[in-house]
This record gives sequence, structure tokens and C-alpha cells, in this order.
Amino acid sequence: MKKLIALLLSAVMVLSLAACSSSKPSTTTPDNSQGSSSTSTDNNTAPAADSNFKVGVVLVGDENEGYTYAHIDGIKKAAAANGLKDDQIVWFYSIGEDETCYDKCIDCVEQGCKLVITNSYGHQTYCEQAAKENPNVQFVAMTGDTALKSGLSNFSNAFNQTYQSRYVSGIVAGLKVKELLDNGKLSDKNYDANGNIKIGYVGAYPYAEVVSGYTGFYLGIKSIVPNVAMEVSYTNSWFDITAEQTTAEMLIADGCVIIGQHADSTGAPTACENANKAGTVVYSVGYNVDMLSVAPTAALTSSTNDWSVYYNYAIKTALAGGDIATDWSEGYETGAVGITTLGSSCAAGTKEAVDKAEADIKAGTLHVFDINTFTVGGQKITSTFCFDSDGDFVYDQVEAIKDGYYDESKYISAPSFSLRIDGITEMN
Repeated sequence: MKKLIALLLSAVMVLSLAACSSSKPSTTTPDNSQGSSSTSTDNNTAPAADSNFKVGVVLVGDENEGYTYAHIDGIKKAAAANGLKDDQIVWFYSIGEDETCYDKCIDCVEQGCKLVITNSYGHQTYCEQAAKENPNVQFVAMTGDTALKSGLSNFSNAFNQTYQSRYVSGIVAGLKVKELLDNGKLSDKNYDANGNIKIGYVGAYPYAEVVSGYTGFYLGIKSIVPNVAMEVSYTNSWFDITAEQTTAEMLIADGCVIIGQHADSTGAPTACENANKAGTVVYSVGYNVDMLSVAPTAALTSSTNDWSVYYNYAIKTALAGGDIATDWSEGYETGAVGITTLGSSCAAGTKEAVDKAEADIKAGTLHVFDINTFTVGGQKITSTFCFDSDGDFVYDQVEAIKDGYYDESKYISAPSFSLRIDGITEMN
């Protein structure tokens, strides 16, 4: 998962990740002028499933962790859609972001896998190493960002445009905040010193992936209620139910009326449900999976991914002997992202607002990171420089802001938006 990019060089420069030339497809967004991955899918009609074809899957968690569960579900759906049997998928669960990942990738190769997938950023180095040593096997490091730079024809990255569904889930939250405001349900505790309504967010790590997501969420809320401020607190773990619950409880105690999350457990929604039942005004917006089972009153919705869209493309392409795009990233246009069922506590008119926002994103008339909707240090951001994940300048300069918006996931699939915009405070 994407590491934190270096500090801003100035208040008017965005850190971004850029593209360089590649001998195979590297398009990340559905831009037909460069050949989108959805187009590649249409052009690669899979033959009848080869009984010798196997897919290896190396996962950072298991079905008990929301993020990995979504990947498992996506792979199973894609495998079934392409005629693969259960014994044609080799599974490795709860694999650490260390040499164990490399070992499992090699194990997949030795078991005859022609496509090997890892699902965590920390797996990427080991997946790339295995790809270098096995040029006849295709490897995909999900959420990664080094495939383009590696120059390997058999190594790819992929990530959904989750920032889009984060924004839409923010609209859901914003409408709830507006309802609470209109009905006089907020107290002085729910406002900061500047008169902004407090929003909380439980983040895993201060990586661009998380920053991009929470910024999209905040901008979605702000599109409904302008006077909001968000506090982000990190757990430094992708999955820690105790830390996530404790962090959410801290934010609730501080007066936050909405708790969003980029963390993989039910800890934060559980904290919201407990507080809500005890009479505290607070609601939850989750991630990956529907949280209504653990927070039937507090849960509004969750931002989610349908990973089967990508896995169907990757498996179909590999079966047909085609080249998997170096970088793949799609969103609402192909159904790769969305939000889960709206909870009963959602404000009136939420479904209609969601439908409109999703339609506008698909039509290209709504851009999440419209530069007219945020500032950094009080300044409008109009230009970018390109850096790699460690903050070192390695590519030619590429302008990431075009037509008045930051074009996220355009140059590589991994999120690159890492600006700390006004109105959001990182607490640790």
C-alpha cells in the first residue's frame, strides 16, 4: 500500500506519481484515446477454461478481515465466470509483508500457477522479485505502484478508484449532518472553536491511499454542509479491531458526529453503535463491507469495492494469452466501486442524492478533486510535480491537474493524492 509521499515543496505544488513509456498497456482510467482496461477485456475473449491453468493468490488476511474478504469474493466470482474450478485456485491466507510472501509466490509457481496475485502494498517487493525470476508467469501486486517503473512485462499493478465511492459516501454522511443540524440535534460539543461541525476518521496509515480516500470523503460531506472540520487519527494497522474501536471512541468523546474509516474491522462502527444507543449523536460510515449487522442504528453505508471487475479482466486476459495492463484503475463507469445498502438512519432524500452523484461521476461532470473545492494553506492548488513513493524525483514532470481537477489514478493505478487540505487535521 502506498507509502507517504514527501512533504509539499510549496503550498502550490501537489505531489503526484507519473507515467513513463511502457511496451504493454498501462492505462489506468477509462480513456479510450489510450485504451482502457475495460476495452482490453472486451478484446480478449477467454477460451474454454484450460484445466491446466491455475491462479495463485497470496493474501494479507483472511475472510474475517473486510478488505481481504472483498478480494476473496471478487476472485471467486471471476473464477466462476471464467469456468475455473475450485482446484484451479491456490490460496495462501494471512501472509505477512515479508519474505514469506516471496516464498508463497514461488510456491504458487511450483504448483503450476500462470497468474499470481498479491493483495497488499507490503507484498509488492516480494511479488516483483518473483516476477523477475519467472518471466513466463504473470504477477499482479494489487494496490502497488512500481510495475511501470520496473519495466517487467509480466508484472502489473491494479487499484479501484475508491476515492469516487468515498466521495459518494461523504454525501450520505453530509445529508445526515444537515438533518441533525436542521433538527437542532447538535450541541456545542459538536463544534470546534471556529464554528465547524466535527467529523472523525479512523485511518490505518498516513499513506496516499488513505489520504486520497479521506479527502474524497470529506469533500463529499463538505458539498452538503460547508462548515465541517475533520479529525483523522491513525491506528498504524490495517486491521486491529481494538485499536479501531478505541480510536473511534476517542473521536466520539471529542464530539465528532460522523466517524468514517479506512481500516478493515468492525471496531469503529461498533463504537458508534454503542455510543448511539447510550444517547450520543454519532453515526458511522464504514469501508469494504456492509456494517449494518454490527451497527443497525449507527451505520449509514460503507464505501466498497467490487474486485471481481478487475479479477474477471485479469483472469480472462491471462487465459487468452494476452498482456495484463501494467496499471489498471476503474471506478463507477464499470461498477468497480460503489456504496453498500443505505441504513435506516439515513436522511430523507439520500438515495436520490446518491443516484445523482454517481450518474454525474460516470458522465464526467463531477470530479472528486475539483481544485475549486479545496485549498492548502489558504491557497488554491494549480500545479504538480512528480515523485516516486519515497519522495525522489524519478520521472519526467507531468501535470496531474487538468481541466480544473486533480486527475487521480491517471498515471499509475495507485492513489497519489496526498495533499493535506484545509479543514482536515491529522491527530497523530
